Amino acid sequence: MFCELSITSNFTFLTGASHPEEYMARAALLGLPAIAIADDNSVAGIVRAHTEARRIARQVRERRDWDRSHGLIGPPLPPGWPAGQPSAVFNTPRLIPAARLVFADAPPITALPLDRAGWGNLCHLLSTGRLQADKGHCDLRLADLLDRAEGLHLLLWPQARTPQGGAGGWAPHAQALTRRFAGNMHLLLTPLYDGNDPARFAALTRQAETLGLSTLASAAPLMHHGRRRKLADVLSAIRLRRKVDDLGSDALANAECRLRSAAEMRRLFTGVEEAVDRAGDLAQRLTFSLDELRYDYPSEAAAGETPAERLMRLAEEGLRWRYPAGASDKVRAMLAHELALIGKLNYEPYFLTVRDIVAFARSRDILCQGRGSAANSVVCYCLGITSVSPEIGTMVFERFVSEARDEPPDIDVDFEHERREEVIQHIYETYGRHRAGLCATVVHYRGKRAIREVGRAMGLTEDTISGLSSQLWGFFSTKGIEVERMTEIGLDPTDRRLTQTLDLVYEINGFPRHLSQHVGGFVITEDRLDELVPIENATMEGRTVICWDKDDIDSLGILKVDVLSLGMLTCIRKAFDLIARHHQTRFDLATLPPEDPAVYDMLCKADSIGVFQVESRAQMNFLPRMRPRNFYDLVIEVAIIRPGPIQGDMVHPYIRRRNGEEAVSFPSDELGAVLGKTLGVPLFQEQAMQIAIVGAGFTPEQADRLRRSLATFKKHGNVSEFRSLFLRGMKKNGYEAEFAERCFSQIEGFGSYGFPESHAASFALLVYASAWIKCHHPGIFACALLNSQPMGFYAPAQIVRDARAHGVEVRGVCINQSYWDNTMEPDGTGGLALRLGFRQIKGVTEEDATWLTAARGNGYTEVAEVWRRAGLGAAAVERLAEADVFATLGLSRREALWQAKAIAGTRPLPLFAQDIEGEAIHEPEAHLPRMGLGEEVVEDYVAMRLSLRAHPLALLRSILTPE
Repeated sequence: MFCELSITSNFTFLTGASHPEEYMARAALLGLPAIAIADDNSVAGIVRAHTEARRIARQVRERRDWDRSHGLIGPPLPPGWPAGQPSAVFNTPRLIPAARLVFADAPPITALPLDRAGWGNLCHLLSTGRLQADKGHCDLRLADLLDRAEGLHLLLWPQARTPQGGAGGWAPHAQALTRRFAGNMHLLLTPLYDGNDPARFAALTRQAETLGLSTLASAAPLMHHGRRRKLADVLSAIRLRRKVDDLGSDALANAECRLRSAAEMRRLFTGVEEAVDRAGDLAQRLTFSLDELRYDYPSEAAAGETPAERLMRLAEEGLRWRYPAGASDKVRAMLAHELALIGKLNYEPYFLTVRDIVAFARSRDILCQGRGSAANSVVCYCLGITSVSPEIGTMVFERFVSEARDEPPDIDVDFEHERREEVIQHIYETYGRHRAGLCATVVHYRGKRAIREVGRAMGLTEDTISGLSSQLWGFFSTKGIEVERMTEIGLDPTDRRLTQTLDLVYEINGFPRHLSQHVGGFVITEDRLDELVPIENATMEGRTVICWDKDDIDSLGILKVDVLSLGMLTCIRKAFDLIARHHQTRFDLATLPPEDPAVYDMLCKADSIGVFQVESRAQMNFLPRMRPRNFYDLVIEVAIIRPGPIQGDMVHPYIRRRNGEEAVSFPSDELGAVLGKTLGVPLFQEQAMQIAIVGAGFTPEQADRLRRSLATFKKHGNVSEFRSLFLRGMKKNGYEAEFAERCFSQIEGFGSYGFPESHAASFALLVYASAWIKCHHPGIFACALLNSQPMGFYAPAQIVRDARAHGVEVRGVCINQSYWDNTMEPDGTGGLALRLGFRQIKGVTEEDATWLTAARGNGYTEVAEVWRRAGLGAAAVERLAEADVFATLGLSRREALWQAKAIAGTRPLPLFAQDIEGEAIHEPEAHLPRMGLGEEVVEDYVAMRLSLRAHPLALLRSILTPE
């Protein structure tokens, strides 16, 4: 039986024309027992094929179970069977992990791991090549393979292109490899579909005999089906930066480079059929599966304690810290339950790793907070990972760690965005780069990029591409743009090249473009990470990444630690530091005065500029209607103004019920238990999943698959498989069809845009903290916001204007009073004024400000002193003058700029600033006209993007105001 052992997927970027999942599904239809995805110097796509193989196996198993239960052997299909899954498919192909090694000094070789050790050597080999090159490249040498070939079976690619060419140029390499790997190597026969394949196969067979090798057949497919030929040419055009019309011999001659059945292969390889059989024989020896990747997580044991003992001790210490008056029986019971479940699943080291990372951050005064489903955990709360007691919500710990789901927990921890790199480098230093790496993120073709790159490859003009891009919002919602819309933007809907381009844009949508790095997901191992998965350099210096993304990691059950960044944490930490410096009171997230009525009064008035999560126009419009009066109201506030609840029409019903304008009702008592706390309106992700279980009869496994499918349906397809199952289940349980449809549309919205309740609770704490600071220390809050830019919705001008509206005195940037950061200083009346810093001036760097303040001494008295004493360049001094920082020296903006321009001209150094008689040279005084208020405001905005003099519209008030 034939097995295809050298497939190129679209994870050989801009070369392969089919997804790994498509190859696996096609192999099931063709009856192939196994296939090997072998991308160029990469294993980035194989987990997706492995996951698809498991999905096919599960569906086939469910189909057979249904058949047996109904006494059937073949059709009909069971109700709800996916429309795209043909009834004849009973074959479950197996994935053989592989990679095609492309060397700088030798012909390519497809490497197939025979066992777990072989996989480790393949990963180490790819890591070696990747780490020797820049991101996205691999510098492999044949010597690298000779050092790491244990457990690998090799398929040698011949470089001959004609029957007469034989093995010519690669013969020396082939002979060396044969001597080393005899018995574990074949010579690969691949068709070129040019009419010369029989003669070529015969010549290569003779060459193989000379080398003492056996031949092995492969179609070397670039696509799963011949209909992808056009897209394959477009990908080549994008890769080569040409138009499709100019590809020449780089275009595919035909659509034959596709996955083939055993019968087709035997026909193609007539005369050398034994090479086809050898592929099947070898596949039986290649038993390694990605299911064997059970890596060892770092033990995190310390000082004679086992991980379980250490976790127990730290949790008990945290319990006393979190509950100084004593924890309730409920909390103690929750802690005992969680520790027992964590111990049963052997996850103690994972919790200890996250705790140690958080402890390091706190030792450096880096503010951090865990969020997501981890906020359901008392253990995380006691370890200091999260800051919200899980008593606030009603979700159980199993939403976070579940024995039934058999999946690893996922703890997300946010750190200050300016200092997260310290935490990342600490992880590398603690575990070593051979044991820790960031996950990848696959950048897919989406929207404008798909239109732009395909359009250029197809030879469309830039105007046409811009016209197509202008229709982006409706472009992918329904396939095709209406004829009327195309006519409106000046396009001919009957143009053949244009319609071809549109079809190809839809086809390429979702294709991987390249690998980027995850925002902060770390994989950490006890042994070598580079023998689990290849490691490569990231674009950012000092970072290394693996080639699998978070979905791949989840699919294989590999733990990751998410080290994320959040600008508001930087702002809050800086605000806490300012409060401690000026008011001698030290706060943290856990010690802020709770449930302050003044804070809620401020939020009810939508006075929330700069406040985390509730500063958008939508939130400011909703706050006076919601009128939050306690912390749980903030949890709902955070969760409800999201695309999911808004698109699902949940906002207005909730407000009407909250205000008593509409009766609170439940479709059933069972759903009432799920929706009671949100007045019968599903607002949280967990509730959406509970509706599927309680209302539609989903099993927990099906609900979890629905959640995962919804979370990734934009990348990997639709959720029609679950829609029919959901609607049928709701109907069976007596719910109206209209209600069932509405429920599923709400669940669809939650899939990508809904908040878990625990996640909303963590964010609500930051809402309260930032609102409390703004309420009681508006100047400090504005100062911290400005020092944390860029972040949030509002520009510095709006933040400053809001601070002044709250009675804060804001002082301009001063050459003798300001520093790089904005600061607070006594205002002379017992309060604090906000002094703007040099960071507000465009074109002035932190290094400039450091030199300026270090050399300031008792103060500068003229513009030239800044140049002489601080060593600033003339351009930097001009930027300072343009920002009017010399006003306190009695210099107007124009006068200061005049002096700065003199520095930029031919101003001599101090030693030579005198004439021959030793008297100072005095330049005649310039008489410069004073600037008007309008000119001053304009220059302020040009230099600093804000002005303390007047609002720009105030200058037009007399014109805009009716008489």
